[in-house]
Amino acid sequence: MNDLIQTVAVYALPVLFAITLHEAAHAYAAKYFGDNTAYAMGRMSLNPLKHIDPFGTILIPILLYFATSGAFLFGYAKPVPLDFGKLRKPKRDMAWVALAGPAANFLMALIWTLVIYALAIGQVEEEFFMLMAKAGVLTNLVMFAFNLFPIPPLDGGRILTSLLPHRYAYKFAQIEPYGFFIVMALVLLKVIYTWWMAPVMYLAATLLQWITSPILLFFN
Repeated sequence: MNDLIQTVAVYALPVLFAITLHEAAHAYAAKYFGDNTAYAMGRMSLNPLKHIDPFGTILIPILLYFATSGAFLFGYAKPVPLDFGKLRKPKRDMAWVALAGPAANFLMALIWTLVIYALAIGQVEEEFFMLMAKAGVLTNLVMFAFNLFPIPPLDGGRILTSLLPHRYAYKFAQIEPYGFFIVMALVLLKVIYTWWMAPVMYLAATLLQWITSPILLFFN
């Protein structure tokens, strides 16, 4: 129980920020490209309560934590309501709206990385803040990589649908009603993590290092 409390304390803020800004980014992008659906429903918000799904954000992660002794965690937020037909150029703009969520997670991973550097440079000795910052980087890299997996309704699936020729895009989009079950099966078989998430997270982490390396050089 103490381990659970410590884990929740460390990950609570990073996870809330990650899911809130991910969903809000979708809503902002959709409004920018002509779809006001999320805005009209109050989902273009930085208020976490607007995006938390009691089942997917709270109950499922807790149950999985106990069921797998913390080895496997999975959860999701309330998807932002979108009407791609309202976008100015639906097929093209769908990709930008979908990409906005993972892009927000990458940006947050960058910010948490800068927090780690700031704590180290400032010689802050409180371990909790360093653990939280590292949790922020990990959480956002996980969300970045997972959501880019190219199966609808994940963001990567919508991006791929946008890029495919109309004939193939229509057929590929028909997978969406079964997409969640396909993804869950691949998660449980560890296919997604081994063959997709681990490589994508490694590339994203390498890019973060490259972006922030001038800061380390400056202080060294």
